[in-house]
Order: sequence, then C-alpha cells, then structure tokens
Amino acid sequence: MAQGTGRTLPTREQLRVWRDYIETAEVLRTRLGSRLQAETSLSSGDYQVLLALSEAGERTLRSSSLATHIGWERSRLSHHLGRMEKRGLIQRRSCPDDTHGIDVVMTDAGAETFRAATVPHLRAVREMFADALSPEQFQQLEELTRALRNHLR
Repeated sequence: MAQGTGRTLPTREQLRVWRDYIETAEVLRTRLGSRLQAETSLSSGDYQVLLALSEAGERTLRSSSLATHIGWERSRLSHHLGRMEKRGLIQRRSCPDDTHGIDVVMTDAGAETFRAATVPHLRAVREMFADALSPEQFQQLEELTRALRNHLR
C-alpha cells in the first residue's frame, strides 16, 4: 500500500491483485519444482542449496551463512542438509576457525548433479516464465521487484 493514503487496509482492488500475484507465483514455483524433481531428481530445496554452494568460494559456506543466503531457518536447513548428505551431494565439516561452526561443502557428486540439473531447470524457467513476458514486461517486473525489495528493507 502506498504511503500517505490514510487507509489502514488494502482496497478490494489491491487485495485482488495481491491474491493473483501470490497464487500465480505459487503455481509457477510448484510447477518448476515438480519439473525439476521429475527431470533431475533434485528438489527445489536441493537446487537452492547447491546453487548457493556453487557460487561460494571453494564450494563451501558456513551453515549459518547458507541459511541466511537462501532465507531458511537453521533447523529447516539442518534437516535438509542431513538428507542431502545421505545422498552424497554435500558434506558437513567442523569449521576450522570456530569449534561451534559447521561448514557445508558441495561434493564432486553434488557438483556433477547440479551441473546436470542446470540446463533442464533453466529450460523450464524459460518455458514457464521468460517466454510468457515481453521485454517491456520484464523491465516492468524488474522495477516492481526492486520497489518491493527496497520497501521490505
């Protein structure tokens, strides 16, 4: 809601747009996740973790930093990492400079699985998201996203 309107609640129109946005984003997220799982055996969560690790130096991040980076609670991340570790995608190691810290390391198998999943996932993103929007709509979406992020900071 724009500042200075004097309203305490969103208008009926604002609520309609809000619901359309949320419901569409959820359908998109669900379909991308289902396709990722079907084509690569990775969940969306697996992909998020592996993407963050692939962008980190030496494919390693402190567990707390990883949780912050992907926007997850530490307990959720810990449980998820346990499942990924059993599949050989990551390893958890004691942090050498902090006895309480845990480093999360992408294994070679995790890196190969991530590489194999990237093209099918990006193809799905193009087909389900990018192909639906014109260049002008992409620019508008970027501006809207930036405005929302700035407001949430």
